Amino acid sequence: MTRLSVEMLAADTVEPITSAGHAQLGIAVLAGIAVIVLLITQFKVHAFLALTIGSLALGAFAGAPLDKVIVSFTTGLGTTVAGVGVLIALGAILGKLLADSGGADQIVDTILAKAGGRSMPWAMVLIASVIGLPLFFEVGIVLLIPVVLMVAKRGNYSLMRIGIPALAGLSVMHGLIPPHPGPLVAIDTVKANLGVTLALGILVAIPTVIIAGPVFSKYAARWVDVPVPDRMVPQRPSEELEHRPGFVATIATVLLPVVLMLSKALVDIVVDDPTHTVQRVFDVIGSPLIALLAAVIVGMFTLGRPAGFSKERISRTVELGLAPIASILLIVGAGGGFKQTLIDSGVGQMILEISKDWSIPALLLAWLIAVAIRLATGSATVATISAAGLVAPLAADMSTAHTALLVLAIGAGSLFFSHVNDAGFWLVKEYFGLTVGQTLKTWSVMETIISVVAGGLVLLLSLII
Repeated sequence: MTRLSVEMLAADTVEPITSAGHAQLGIAVLAGIAVIVLLITQFKVHAFLALTIGSLALGAFAGAPLDKVIVSFTTGLGTTVAGVGVLIALGAILGKLLADSGGADQIVDTILAKAGGRSMPWAMVLIASVIGLPLFFEVGIVLLIPVVLMVAKRGNYSLMRIGIPALAGLSVMHGLIPPHPGPLVAIDTVKANLGVTLALGILVAIPTVIIAGPVFSKYAARWVDVPVPDRMVPQRPSEELEHRPGFVATIATVLLPVVLMLSKALVDIVVDDPTHTVQRVFDVIGSPLIALLAAVIVGMFTLGRPAGFSKERISRTVELGLAPIASILLIVGAGGGFKQTLIDSGVGQMILEISKDWSIPALLLAWLIAVAIRLATGSATVATISAAGLVAPLAADMSTAHTALLVLAIGAGSLFFSHVNDAGFWLVKEYFGLTVGQTLKTWSVMETIISVVAGGLVLLLSLII
């Protein structure tokens, strides 16, 4: 397992914007994070503004010139948006096409028609995992909640027995699997290989989602037995459509970017010659931009046209898919600005210097840092971006596989114990008609299981590969 070593200090060093000592830098980091936490939790300030103000506060407490802090923040914001902004936009478009065309409902209905009895929780986790690949967590919840409530009511199932597997599938995809914003930014920050990270992420995700979903749901159903809240059953998108895309075509469209990115990773390993024609071709078609763009273009024909969408309707769907991600892009961008401010302040190097004698694996340290920020801010994305900025220097002498595992360790830590400062906590509470205590005993425990199991599997993999 890769451990902290002093040799990392030689890699990719950046001239700090401040000459503050370790003590002052440590206080500055804590103060900057505290400002973000207070603004988000106590004053209900939008995360974009909180991260911006927190970055300035970090620089001020570190004694850095304000003009240099502004340059660091804006550079990080621009670099992050340039790196992942288009990918987030393409993912949002694909998700909107999937939802509005009835493709998501087609996947749901087909799988549910084949499932029943004891297999239903497993069907729900499969549905959520497949649909969760191109969709943001919040969108996935809105899309799946009607199905969860309908299945629980018509089949007389426990709400938790059906709901927890669906939530687990969505959450694991959100925290561990690109093209979700958090993993994408972490991959970009630590310079990980996207294909390898995706492959290892799927390897970690499968057992994690099984334990946190169908297995844990047995206990959650015993702890919390609540009726289905009828008032929360909204209309399904496809109920107004005369036609829907086919199951096979829908699945193929959703999995297309995953297949292309995994193919690139496989060719890179087998061919291992950057000048070889085959590898150069797959480097292009397997890049996240081309893979997602191809899925969107294919989706217009395999999802939009079968649903009877005109050219104008497809264009409007694309436009509506882009509108909701403005906030996400700003938060991710500001998180990148905060990350760059951390790096330019010398915090990453400080962590290496003060921890070089610790007997703690680098992957475990990354997980713990992400856990701390997640508990403080309530945002998995903020935790992932901030933790990635702090531990990026740890990847300096890591292998390709271990750098990918570093991303997954951060992603796992970012999901730890969602509580009252997390928007997802309240979303689940309201949709399922739970009390705060019931939400803590089900949703919060499920998130913790995901974080611990995924983190443990990452550490285990690091001993094997």
